Amino acid sequence: MNKIKSSFLSTFALMAFLLVTGGYLYFFTEYDVKWPGFFSMLVFYALIFYFGAYAAKLRSSDDVNGVLLAGRQMPLFIAVFTMSATWIGGGFINGTAEYAYDQDYGLIWVQAPWGYALSLMVGGLFFARKMRDHGFKTMLDPLAQRFGKRMAAVLFIPALSGEIFWTSAILTALGTTFGVVLGLELQPAIVISALIAIAYTALGGLWAVALTDIVQLILLVVGLVLVVPFAGAYIGGFGPAWEAYTLKFGSAATLLPSREALGDYYWMWWDYALLLIFGGVAWQVYFQRVLSAKTADVAVRLSIIAGVVCLLVAIPAAMIGIVGSVTDWAALGLPEPESPATILPHVMRYLTPTLVGTIGLGAIAAAVMSSVDSSVLSAASMSGWNVYRPLFKPDISSENLAKVIRRCIWIIGIAATIISLNITSVYKLWFLCSDFVYCLLFPALVCALFDPKANTWGAATGFAVAAILRFGGGDETLGLPAFIPYPMMQGDEILFPFRTFAMVSGLLTIIIVSRLTQKISPPIQLVKEEESPASP
Repeated sequence: MNKIKSSFLSTFALMAFLLVTGGYLYFFTEYDVKWPGFFSMLVFYALIFYFGAYAAKLRSSDDVNGVLLAGRQMPLFIAVFTMSATWIGGGFINGTAEYAYDQDYGLIWVQAPWGYALSLMVGGLFFARKMRDHGFKTMLDPLAQRFGKRMAAVLFIPALSGEIFWTSAILTALGTTFGVVLGLELQPAIVISALIAIAYTALGGLWAVALTDIVQLILLVVGLVLVVPFAGAYIGGFGPAWEAYTLKFGSAATLLPSREALGDYYWMWWDYALLLIFGGVAWQVYFQRVLSAKTADVAVRLSIIAGVVCLLVAIPAAMIGIVGSVTDWAALGLPEPESPATILPHVMRYLTPTLVGTIGLGAIAAAVMSSVDSSVLSAASMSGWNVYRPLFKPDISSENLAKVIRRCIWIIGIAATIISLNITSVYKLWFLCSDFVYCLLFPALVCALFDPKANTWGAATGFAVAAILRFGGGDETLGLPAFIPYPMMQGDEILFPFRTFAMVSGLLTIIIVSRLTQKISPPIQLVKEEESPASP
């Protein structure tokens, strides 16, 4: 009873804050807010927060094992929900619809859904069992064992960057959705959503995240499934929509690559495809669920099942993008979407009844929060366990380390929120997340787990080589100019698959340099975490 009362009081305080925020928007701003939908979302947020706060009290744990890994007691059913909900974020849904709609890309460039689905399956088949059997607490633990705590701290940089950029992309997707459907500006939508997700994550750790993910994934699936038939009805159903789409996009209206559809971009397509498949493996947000599973068998099965779920849930998002692309907005007397990134909320607002649009908005909000909480917790876990503990306070108690991780949740969540306020393309930032992980982190993880001769010198040299080759190609999203004259240039764009080149070069460098430096840097073999020293 006390747990229910405490959760209710926390939720009441949140509702008071949200109502004050709504009052400020109403009386002191000029936003053309759709107030019924706005207050419906406030109720939705309050329910999610209540559920998260109650889960935190129900499964409360003050030690680091409880916060990070839910005591390693995650059953298959809950694990599949939280793994699927984590990957199916706002970037996943909005980005899929965006590229399916965009005349410059088309369905052939909608790679992320099946790419990430395959990455989950690859992770389950080749990585999950070994990680779970060794009893690691984070993805960086095998790297710290094999290459030392300082090298693990260096490899923490791309891992942290990936999580922060991913969180920012997700929040940006929600902000654009709120702006189109509710008439609410980007900034307040992002800040309110981030605040709620960060709050219940800091309260309850992985259990709060996992249990709210169940509710959020159900809401997401229901919302998307409801939107599709209403939107398709405006153009006579999905059959005519697909015929019009194939006529409009031609050879680009397929998921399979071809020279005809891609032309000079053929190898770039493969570069991004491999980036998503293998760059989707080396994520703490993935391994946190693997390592929290009850057994290694559960860890393997949840990865494969979640991959299938991710692929299925992407279908209605792609269908919405297809419908939006072939809709004659002018003939319907409706405004054109402001940009491809807004097509999903645009369809929800103009091609569905108000109630269905609001439910669809709830689906996007659920997708965002289910990924934001997971990503922020993952980054905070690595910050506390793999950086603060070994480098600054090796003798810290489990309870105090849990407090440090909770503080990191707030710091990282706020940083991601600030970045999201300055981003325009959801899909580009979403790709960038896996970009850094693929080029800089994946080679080191593979060698740490599967190459018994890999050592610190090899890891450091491989990281440097991969970083130079990757950043030598520049990055439009971050405003970085290219400084390596790669072949296959088209204007300022590099069509050469330099990301995969950087990853493979880094991997081979680790293998070769490690074998050349065996005497001065003997390799350290992996041991089970429970058998290893308290600090690396």
